[in-house]
Amino acid sequence: MKSVAKEQKNILENTKKNILETARRLFSEFSYFGVSMNDIAKKLNITKAALYYHFSGKREIYIKVIDEVFNNLRLALSQALKEKTTDKKFYKIIKNYLDFGLKEKNLIRVLMLKFPSKDAELKKYIFQLREGILDLAEPVVKKILAEKKKGKKIESRLTTSLLIGMIEGILLEYSFFNKKIDSKKIAKQVFALIAN
Repeated sequence: MKSVAKEQKNILENTKKNILETARRLFSEFSYFGVSMNDIAKKLNITKAALYYHFSGKREIYIKVIDEVFNNLRLALSQALKEKTTDKKFYKIIKNYLDFGLKEKNLIRVLMLKFPSKDAELKKYIFQLREGILDLAEPVVKKILAEKKKGKKIESRLTTSLLIGMIEGILLEYSFFNKKIDSKKIAKQVFALIAN
């Protein structure tokens, strides 16, 4: 009896995972507003009712997808924190963010989205996820400013926000024009701009 219940639980988990993977690809290609529950159901070859069995709606699916995107970004940036020196950590934060953004089109889509005022909650939620990224990078920025004797002149939170904004702007520009990007070269230039 236990194995049947466990098997059913595994089937449900795999189905949810499949729905999220499919939705992630669709959101990446068409954005949040360009995808409907019907689109997701069609892509999965299931009914909308089956989709609603697992999720309350597109918004819930989108939040799960965006959670995963930002969790993966946090992991990529956390890898940079394993470097030995502050300079290397700072450089790797920049490079890892660029590399992640190039692979993950959903990040770019989130950055470009303008949510209607009626969905201020979703906008606020994405803002909080982005603030978590700033929280992760700020200690390294603060330390690099202190080491470069800029700590008293420049606020670390503002510098971190400018850094992340610069990286995201680069990603948006390269994505918009569909240009190739040399993350090493750009990371060195951004590093030099802020750290020197």
